[in-house]
Amino acid sequence: MSAKVSFFKSVEQYIDKAAAYTDIPSGLVEQIKVCNLVLQIRFPIRVGDNYQVIEAYRVQHSHHRLPTKGGIRYSEMVDQDEVMALAALMTYKCALVDVPFGGAKGGIKINPANYTVEQLQNITRRYTTELIKKNFIGPGIDVPAPDYGTGPREMAWILDTYQAFRHGEIDSIGCVTGKPVTQNGIRGRNEATGRGVFYGLRECLSYADDMKKLGLSPGIAGKTMVIQGLGNVGSHTGLISIEEGDVKVIGVAEREGSIYDPNGLDLAKLLQFRKETGSIIGFPGSKHIGGPSAALELECDILVPAALENQITLENADRVKAKIIAEAANGPVTAEADAILRSKGVLVLPDFYINAGGVTVSYFEWLKNLSHHRFGRLENRFQRNIFTGLLNKVEEMTGKQVTQRDRDFLTRGGTEVELVNSGLEDTMTIAYQQVRETWRENPSIPDLRTAAFVCALRKIASDYISMGIFP
Repeated sequence: MSAKVSFFKSVEQYIDKAAAYTDIPSGLVEQIKVCNLVLQIRFPIRVGDNYQVIEAYRVQHSHHRLPTKGGIRYSEMVDQDEVMALAALMTYKCALVDVPFGGAKGGIKINPANYTVEQLQNITRRYTTELIKKNFIGPGIDVPAPDYGTGPREMAWILDTYQAFRHGEIDSIGCVTGKPVTQNGIRGRNEATGRGVFYGLRECLSYADDMKKLGLSPGIAGKTMVIQGLGNVGSHTGLISIEEGDVKVIGVAEREGSIYDPNGLDLAKLLQFRKETGSIIGFPGSKHIGGPSAALELECDILVPAALENQITLENADRVKAKIIAEAANGPVTAEADAILRSKGVLVLPDFYINAGGVTVSYFEWLKNLSHHRFGRLENRFQRNIFTGLLNKVEEMTGKQVTQRDRDFLTRGGTEVELVNSGLEDTMTIAYQQVRETWRENPSIPDLRTAAFVCALRKIASDYISMGIFP
């Protein structure tokens, strides 16, 4: 039996595989693969009458563009290899969707459920202090964001701590993204990753030739979906897919088990049910079918693993019956499982593309913070006045009046969340088109994942070459 390959090594193997389809010099490929800076931290916090040493990390994978960007996760599974791998994926993710950041990632090895809010705040602020001391955070240096186990609350603590140390720094609010809207965050950030998954799936399903190979009709409407993980990403993916794509969610998995309803689950009611009972098991109309991995084996059009990495493995890949897998989580499909799925004709939308909505809207938030004004503030009323003038002229020339409802719709300017969603839709659509074009222009490229890595590698290599490091 071969030794298990580490998460970071598996990412490097993907890069080596993709590099074979490019003319990028091997030395440059090696530079692109390595992590530029790795910070390993240990610090004490008081827990009750005792002290506990906390293990934490921050990795800056690539400085081909600055600042570096990546989330901070709180999980007992955090280790250096995982953070390095996730930082590397951030580099390729940012390059793929044309977000001008280098990749980074952070992690604290804790289970947030084991700590009080006060203790979590102490841990977050101490971690931020260590990053400041080592120059690992700043709007032009390294910009963290939420990840597994963190959210707007933790980002607000990070911002407050940073500003205490960097008093008077005019762009300090750009030191972290994913903040509450009331504290210089941006509307649309909370659901951004899930919305990005929806836009990516919708674009993928729009190509009739590709869908014919999978035995599917083009278009997302009416497709069946199974979701593993009802956290921020999984829940928003499902809700938006149902509301805007007319998708039917027939199966859901959480840590307590998997449920199934062939007629479709009301996801909004399911989320409320779990909030009240602490479990999805027993949801009216659903059938309990087994543990957290059971839903992965349901027959469906689209499978969305939105939990943690290594969920589809050598052990269960052969039993997966989905036609499309959207890797909403980071690394949910192992390299061995990926090969099995490919041999079965399953189309896998790779994680560093399909879950790029979060970093895309984080980029918009960072731009908003550096410009110091809300999106739409300068142009909203101007656009409304222009559209109103045009509509009035049309009514005058035709002698016909539009209803007040239609007038309100036709003359309004874009709000911040509408502009953000529009930018996200454009980003996910164009990125998929680039990946698909790369795949189609070189038939020897085996899958979308490799094609996406090829796209990202070419962009990063171009940056290095333009910097004159690799002439």
